[in-house]
Amino acid sequence: MKINSYLMFNGNCEAAFKFYEQCLGGRIVMMLTHKDAPSAEHVPAGWHDKIMHVCLDLGDRLLMGSDSPPGYFETPQGFYVQISVDEPEKAERVFYALVVCQGNFARLNSDINAAFFGEHL
Repeated sequence: MKINSYLMFNGNCEAAFKFYEQCLGGRIVMMLTHKDAPSAEHVPAGWHDKIMHVCLDLGDRLLMGSDSPPGYFETPQGFYVQISVDEPEKAERVFYALVVCQGNFARLNSDINAAFFGEHL
């Protein structure tokens, strides 16, 4: 069994997934706007260019997402995201790219088994 994540956005899904594609090294295999979806008539015209569904192929996992229609977005809380990377250099690059994007302080550490883990401070 594999579990893939689905992220909900408040209008910035396209920009986020283009960043994830660059940062994580995956490939966007599908990006559907609301205007191109069968339900376009039910979405406000100002929302037509927002993302109804996007899929980023990361090899053995998919990262998916969409923009929530107006009035439906809820700020996420109470969760963590775990990213496994085999090479320490790539782990460092990905970790700090994500940190810089968020503008937060963080650090990358290693445990006694030489496994790297990042902390969001």
